[in-house]
Amino acid sequence: MTKSTTAKLGLILGLFLLASHLGQAQQTFNTTIYFDYTNYLSKGGPVTSAAKNNFFAFRRAYFTYENKINDNLKFRFRYDADNTANLTSVDIKTGSTKKDDKLRPFIKHIYFEYSGLLPNSALKIGMTETIQFKIAEDRWAYRSVAKTIMDGYKDITGVDVDAPSADLGASLTGSLAKYIRYGLMVSNGSGYSHAESDKYKKIAGQLQLIPVAGLSLVGYMDYEKQDADNSATTYKLDGYIDVVKNLTVGAEYFVYRNDKYLTADKARYDVSGLSIFGRYIVSPDVFAFFARFDRYEPNSKVGDDELSLVIAGLDWAPFHKSMKLQPNIWFQSYANSEKKNDVVFNFTFFLSF
Repeated sequence: MTKSTTAKLGLILGLFLLASHLGQAQQTFNTTIYFDYTNYLSKGGPVTSAAKNNFFAFRRAYFTYENKINDNLKFRFRYDADNTANLTSVDIKTGSTKKDDKLRPFIKHIYFEYSGLLPNSALKIGMTETIQFKIAEDRWAYRSVAKTIMDGYKDITGVDVDAPSADLGASLTGSLAKYIRYGLMVSNGSGYSHAESDKYKKIAGQLQLIPVAGLSLVGYMDYEKQDADNSATTYKLDGYIDVVKNLTVGAEYFVYRNDKYLTADKARYDVSGLSIFGRYIVSPDVFAFFARFDRYEPNSKVGDDELSLVIAGLDWAPFHKSMKLQPNIWFQSYANSEKKNDVVFNFTFFLSF
């Protein structure tokens, strides 16, 4: 046997062993991208008063690696990327700085998941997704179009409700019976994009009940000390109805109470929001309709500060479910009559492969 033939056989054997190992480990790679064309249909509102009125933009780009090591142990590593406006670049020659809007990658998830601690459970440790709105996001199913109300509250109102989509800590989720599911989590509380800055931890709990087929109720609460004298608490209640085939109707309501949120006369105010949404699948993985109504209350002690948002659109996969076309329109109105309504059209490209 010649050296050349031996080398070829060795290479083939090596590739075979590598493929066998990858198959046993069940490693997967996938990418998800949200890309928009946006056109402001109104003028003069808080959103549409900007100089630009039509543009293309990548909102998010995810790259996820998962390795199912065995029946009980799994590892996930996820990169995310978006435009971070607070970065600056420096001109070495002049020393001047300018805004840098490049699509910047960052780590979103890096955790181990162990499913052998309790029956029908999953223990996640590391930089992991939070449990605040995971169920709502799955039922809404259109993260490509809009975040759920708690996840996107700050984007819409500018008021922080301390609801990161991922954090450093540990969570335990599972089911006690067919109709009872639970979630527990302890985390830094500062979110995945910030290092821990104090000694306090956020404690969160969730209970999901399915009293009858097609009806699901979810209660959620979290608590975190802000400092020695102040604390913050979130209360959240969801409801979902899946009685009609291919139709899902859901609702979320939350109240966020932070002792450090004070008016000028030192009275604490609450932040709250209500979201009602529905989606109807005409043809699975091909065509669907969706609509949503959100009501925001940034400050319970201030009048005429509420705002409402209506989202409606189509979900169409003309070629394959990995590429979806999702035209959608946003109508945002304000309790303050001095603010003009905003109407925004988005043509969203959802790519997953």
